[in-house]
Amino acid sequence: MAQKRYEISDEQWDQIKNLIPIAKTGRPPKDNRLIFNAILWIARSGAAWRDLPERFGSWKTVYSRFCKWRNDGTLLTIFRELTSEADYENLNIDSTCIKAHQHSASAKKGL
Repeated sequence: MAQKRYEISDEQWDQIKNLIPIAKTGRPPKDNRLIFNAILWIARSGAAWRDLPERFGSWKTVYSRFCKWRNDGTLLTIFRELTSEADYENLNIDSTCIKAHQHSASAKKGL
């Protein structure tokens, strides 16, 4: 099956998997990669947590892990690691939200 745009690649996962803390007590945790891909899906889609597709498991589990990783700094550490060697060769900036000068789009008079 082809990798989805919002899913982390095998190479990226190998780069960050050891940054995620291992739970010492409680039930065996859900697959961290699946949880991380679910968080990326939410970030990319802008959907509500309750609209998370069933293939990711319970939205409550994903949300709980998101909160834990956000609060303990795990997400920040992961995103710093993933962006530390980013390839900016194909960087795009969406300019649809950049204001232009009020006269920049007007045509010259007399043409």
